[in-house]
Amino acid sequence: MLARMVTTFSLVLTLCTAATAQQKYPSRNIDLIIPFAVGGGVDLIARAMGASLGEQLGQTVVAVNRDGAAGTLGFTQLAGAAPDGHTISFSPSTPIANAPYLIKGVRYTADSFEYICQVFENVFTIAVGPNSKFKTANDLLDAAKGKPEGLTFGHAGIGSIPHLSGENLADALKFKVQHLPFRGDGVMLPVLIKGDIDFGVAAVSSIRGNDTIRPLIMFSDKRHPAYPNVPTAKELGVATSVPPGHNGVFAPKGLPVEVKSALERGCANAVKSETVRRVTGNTGQAIVYLDSAQFEAQTRADYKFKGELIRRLGLATP
Repeated sequence: MLARMVTTFSLVLTLCTAATAQQKYPSRNIDLIIPFAVGGGVDLIARAMGASLGEQLGQTVVAVNRDGAAGTLGFTQLAGAAPDGHTISFSPSTPIANAPYLIKGVRYTADSFEYICQVFENVFTIAVGPNSKFKTANDLLDAAKGKPEGLTFGHAGIGSIPHLSGENLADALKFKVQHLPFRGDGVMLPVLIKGDIDFGVAAVSSIRGNDTIRPLIMFSDKRHPAYPNVPTAKELGVATSVPPGHNGVFAPKGLPVEVKSALERGCANAVKSETVRRVTGNTGQAIVYLDSAQFEAQTRADYKFKGELIRRLGLATP
């Protein structure tokens, strides 16, 4: 009888301990992987979002930049992390939707992640430095069409939306380009300002407030309110532009239900914070919130679209 009572007590104690452990999430600091370099618009918004999310969850969220290979290094790290909610990522969805078509050996798929929420959409622009001879979109396009070897342009990595946007524009308007990948806008923009490349394709969030950078073409359905005099690619004859970047919070696949729910609630509340909205607004962007199911559905649809585009442009890895 005594042995049975001890066994029963031990079982109850184990169950109570497990329940308590579950209730303690998060039990330590949370690493927020940002798979691009420090200094770009995504980095700024990610850090604001991480700070706000930490306030919601009651733990410090530590930003960890793990840039390289068009974001796939950071997402590879995320996919291999323990699915306990203590390692998450803030990123565009491009390392999932674009990179597998362009980079050999990507060791994850769309099924490797939990989609917590979308925070904002990132609009991109063709821009030039302060000493560029290109003052208007037509100046740039005329020069591009008259240069058989192609103008040089910088972007945030092979398979990134800036890369695909630049290639798609050149394909649609029948001119050549030479693309130069960088580890994010924060690395590319100083080279653009110096004048070592002809133009760059960057996020509006990365150039907002920098008076030395001149945007010439917007990749969006309508003119950007911060740059009302800058034409869109559609106005210049590009029928189908690459959609804006869909940026949000991801986690490794297999989160416990209660952990994923806590992250979803935290995300939904964090995007309402004054800091996140102010930083997002200061970078020329706006909150476009999607919940977990909507964000996942959009990413999977984007994956299909990007595959068709990348194959049409002849960029797919054999």
